[in-house]
Amino acid sequence: MKQKVAIIGAFVAFAVVLILVVGGGGKKKGGDKPAPGPAVGTGSGPGTAPAGKVTVEFLYSSEKKDWVDAAVVEFEKANPDVDVVATSKGSLDAATGILDGSLKPVLWSPADSLIVNLLATDWQTKYGKRPFPADGEAGPQQLLLSPLVFAVWEDRAKVLMAASGGDGLTWKAIHKAVTSPKGWSAIGGKPGWGFVKLGHTDPNKSNSGLQALLLMTLEYYTKTSGLTVDELLDEKYQTWVKEIEKGVPTFEASTGTFMTDMVRFGPSKYDIAVVYESLAISQLENAQGRWGNLRIYYPPVTLWSDHPVVMLGGDWVTPAQAKAGERLIAYLRGHEAQSMALRFGFRPADTSLPLKTSDGANPFTRLAQYGLALELPEAATAPDGAVVRNLLMMWSRVARPQ
Repeated sequence: MKQKVAIIGAFVAFAVVLILVVGGGGKKKGGDKPAPGPAVGTGSGPGTAPAGKVTVEFLYSSEKKDWVDAAVVEFEKANPDVDVVATSKGSLDAATGILDGSLKPVLWSPADSLIVNLLATDWQTKYGKRPFPADGEAGPQQLLLSPLVFAVWEDRAKVLMAASGGDGLTWKAIHKAVTSPKGWSAIGGKPGWGFVKLGHTDPNKSNSGLQALLLMTLEYYTKTSGLTVDELLDEKYQTWVKEIEKGVPTFEASTGTFMTDMVRFGPSKYDIAVVYESLAISQLENAQGRWGNLRIYYPPVTLWSDHPVVMLGGDWVTPAQAKAGERLIAYLRGHEAQSMALRFGFRPADTSLPLKTSDGANPFTRLAQYGLALELPEAATAPDGAVVRNLLMMWSRVARPQ
């Protein structure tokens, strides 16, 4: 009898343990809280921060990934109560995702103010209000600076500048070279160079392509600001842009992709690339000696990638996230993070920091021989969102070669 009782007791105990194990299978090890859900940055809903921490979703443009990664590590060391989930995404794609609600970050930093203006206009049209203030401390704040430049094989650049009549490397000189059926030989280049091959990204997919389109438009109208929608409807202007775009073999979605191809394949692929200065810096030393010298040239009027950061005024942002987001913005604009900018080829938004230093790793000192300059030409002003939207529409409908 005692033996039967012992067997029954053992069986009951085993059943209880089994129930506890199976019932606890949905919890993390320790059973104190559920596993984190998907992050806001993916557009799937709010993430779950580690116990005692506030999660801040930070969506940023991909070209500054290395700088953001390094800065976030240092920020979290100094702010252990904040968990930053940093996600890189192309500026135009990010703006589209925020507008349609599939992306819901706390902070967003596209490549430049063009995209900030575009989202603000589209958001106002769709929802009847702004997604963030236009200015002031709560408005867009600059993080980094990088002008748009031409990266050109030096022998080609000399021919282009001679053809421009002393005006430097201009869009008008590029237009003259691209439209000639005789290619390089029509403007003094070698016949063996063939046709002029221009590289810039698809303006509807990449911010640098949009900047290139805007700069060629401003040069056509001899402007640095005040571009209007009416001017984009002018047929002569549209034809001029279309003729330039015939010189682009492929409109890539990524600036880094065609810049890498330019270095890898040389002038057989691209003679001229329109890229961010920071990206050109990252490739300059790799290019030297492969196909001649690759140099940076600044257009007569340039355009800044000012990498603004904004806090989105969506109902998904909690007061705790807003306060933590403000701390992250302050850190990214502070001395420590801004000093890191040079290391990654960016100009700090903090103008009190010098570009020329004694640091041997500083690219603005090390790469000056390849055309990198401290003093820059006049910078254009980003137009409002309505002009940007119509500029993209014009390119898609009229100027893009079919």
